[in-house]
Amino acid sequence: MNLLKNIFKKEPKLPPISFSAFGTDIHSHLISGIDDGAADMEASIVMIKKFKELGFKKIITTPHTMCDYYKNTPEIILGGLEDVKKELKAQNIDIEISAASEYNLDDGLSKLIDDKQVLTMGENYVLFELPFMSEPPNFQEIVFQFQTNGYKPILAHPERYTFWYDDFDKYDELRAKGILLQLNLLSLTGHYSPQTKKIAEKMVEANLIDAIGTDCHRIEHLNLLEQFATNKYFHKLANQENLFNKKI
Repeated sequence: MNLLKNIFKKEPKLPPISFSAFGTDIHSHLISGIDDGAADMEASIVMIKKFKELGFKKIITTPHTMCDYYKNTPEIILGGLEDVKKELKAQNIDIEISAASEYNLDDGLSKLIDDKQVLTMGENYVLFELPFMSEPPNFQEIVFQFQTNGYKPILAHPERYTFWYDDFDKYDELRAKGILLQLNLLSLTGHYSPQTKKIAEKMVEANLIDAIGTDCHRIEHLNLLEQFATNKYFHKLANQENLFNKKI
């Protein structure tokens, strides 16, 4: 009878976390008109105000850089950031915000690395993502190029790359090569797919997550995170002392 009670025992309901426990969000798309994130300044400000309301102390926003679609340069990104900062000041919204980029591993990335045209965060950390269809054949080469040029790679949302779902040991291999793994909190809500949610939970349980990000593109993403503030995996990550977000 006691065994049956343990099997069917409900987990205790957790209180909502304050996202202040994460400190800094390192992955978002808040500069208007330069990628698939904020469409205009109004949308940018609405999202940033929500970040502040949720408790985030700092934002490092990361517009896409892609050689064939979002051809952002450091000048475009930093210029857009200054416009956002001016509007925040005009509206008396006090939150620290800076910018890096989310670099797609495409045909143009190698040249950007060689030309030192890469926006970084903290001590030369750089956020990059992979195509979603398959692991690029030059993946290891690009990681090596980052590292030999003094950059410290952070892989965006590894839990979303379906080509690794049957190779869970891959995540340990990546970390052994000096790659930090950044989980999207949205993955834990089921926003992308049930399979992505399952992998995300498994990665959290295995202590494979080095950093978190909202990957916020629109206000609905932040509203969804707020709805899931009692999630046990959010709590586990918020209590993780070595989380990169808390040190930057």
